[in-house]
Amino acid sequence: MLSIRFPLVTYCFALALVIACSAPQDENRVISNESEVPAYILPPLAKSVSEWESSRGSILRNFETYIYGKVPEGDYEIAYQTVKERKAVLNGKANLKEVEVSVSTANGKLSIPVLLLTPTNLEGSYPTILGLNFYGNHSIHLDTAISLSSSWMRPKQGYGIVDFQATDSSRGVRSYRWSIDKILKAGFALATFYYGDIDPDYHDEFQNGIHPLFYSHSKNGPDPNEWGAIAAWAWGAQRVMDYLQVEELVDSKRIALFGHSRLGKTSLWAGAQDPRFAAVISNNSGCGGAAIFRRTFGETSQAINKSFPHWFCENFKQFNRNEANLPVDQHQLVALIAPRPVYIASASADLWADPRGEFLAAKEASKVYALYGKPNLANALMPDINQPLMTYLGYHLRDGKHDVTPYDWDQYLKFLTMHFNDKD
Repeated sequence: MLSIRFPLVTYCFALALVIACSAPQDENRVISNESEVPAYILPPLAKSVSEWESSRGSILRNFETYIYGKVPEGDYEIAYQTVKERKAVLNGKANLKEVEVSVSTANGKLSIPVLLLTPTNLEGSYPTILGLNFYGNHSIHLDTAISLSSSWMRPKQGYGIVDFQATDSSRGVRSYRWSIDKILKAGFALATFYYGDIDPDYHDEFQNGIHPLFYSHSKNGPDPNEWGAIAAWAWGAQRVMDYLQVEELVDSKRIALFGHSRLGKTSLWAGAQDPRFAAVISNNSGCGGAAIFRRTFGETSQAINKSFPHWFCENFKQFNRNEANLPVDQHQLVALIAPRPVYIASASADLWADPRGEFLAAKEASKVYALYGKPNLANALMPDINQPLMTYLGYHLRDGKHDVTPYDWDQYLKFLTMHFNDKD
């Protein structure tokens, strides 16, 4: 039997914190003990490459229809404009480029400011990590060369946000989550954009952000099978990818997509849809990300839909406390990225995100990687804390809470270097 081995005191404290701070009550009782996980049967995976390739489209459509929502059809134009370039910023370690990616439809225009940082000690085009950020491009480093976002921001104490706007005090508030020096030293470029520029992260009946640009005259909201916020953020990542494909500083064949938490869910969904992402990294993504729905451990579909009703499509709500009837599950989402490398990471105190369920999704998805002859985690056991596993599927259980740490980045950079230098 697979097991996660936490020190008892750490486990009990984390469990109490989950229940006290996050868990819904009554009918939303939290499963926090492995013995309480219901018996479940996962939707099957294919037994040959040809079978997988022929079924892949229908699996994608099921994820669209019942969980994330499909992007509505509609014409749009995309344009890129360089708005700033600076040499030797970040204490001389990076060159900076800021580009506005604009999407236009008959209903208006959406602008996505993209920050690109490249190493100063190297020349040519760079393998690149594209990461979605939570509080604006300026939040990842204190350097004032990075433009301050003027977009709507979620309030957060200590982050310098006044009347839903960033201020100079907002600079670098999330720098601890971005090991930029390590990324640059490893020879990678870093591209990032603020997810709120695609769709503000609050339930506004989809009246702001990208959604209204695709409404017809007879509509003012998505259909039940159309995109929620996560699908919109994933679509935005693909539009930024459009730009990176033509940026001469970027090696267009070696771009990895990174996201944490809800943006880890986003990175998996974007990577499953778009094969241009050469690798995908999902950090602490939990329910609706890497964790298997049918386990109903920690956060459930009902809990996430209650707390964040705008993240998924309306159809997903019919599976509240009804996960067994979902036509798909998250091991299939991970498998849709095959045979490209994907890394899934958990944290020992992040029980709400079901670390074991995240690992099991990677283990089950290994069956598809095996079809392509790629090394995988099919025979792996749940690893101890801080004992990473790296094949074409990577996984680690880090000590600590729901966060992104230098330890996480050490593993991601090792994993990407291994695969981006692989000539196979």
